Amino acid sequence: MNRDFSDLLSAFCAERVEFLVVGAHALAAHGHVRATKDLDVWVRADRANAQRVLKALATFGAPLHDLTLADLEGPGLVFQIGVDPVRIDVLTSIDGVSFEEAWPDRVTAKFGALEVPVISRAHLITNKRTTARLQDLADVERLEGESS
Repeated sequence: MNRDFSDLLSAFCAERVEFLVVGAHALAAHGHVRATKDLDVWVRADRANAQRVLKALATFGAPLHDLTLADLEGPGLVFQIGVDPVRIDVLTSIDGVSFEEAWPDRVTAKFGALEVPVISRAHLITNKRTTARLQDLADVERLEGESS
């Protein structure tokens, strides 16, 4: 795993940020590796968690510029760290699933030396089906093929 990815996940864990790994790394955690060079991290969008996220991002050394607590408290934020192809996306919402639904059903997976929370297979399928990009629909087929 990319060192920046593990450093950010470490900072999130140290600050007790409520987050879920989503996207291709979540797909890999559920047994379906797909080439990717970015990390998608979904954070709970509320005041208490926003404070922890900001502290963790500062510890990590992210360029915070104009990022505010208010940005992290509401849906729709995509805060990008780095540049393609190696980038971290911090999200406050994803398609088709609320954090309140996904958090209790989270699973843990090993990323390097860390155990981190990952979106459940069922919620990942819902998210990818709702997003409906070709790659996401192919991911859904792989995830559903395993459970049938």
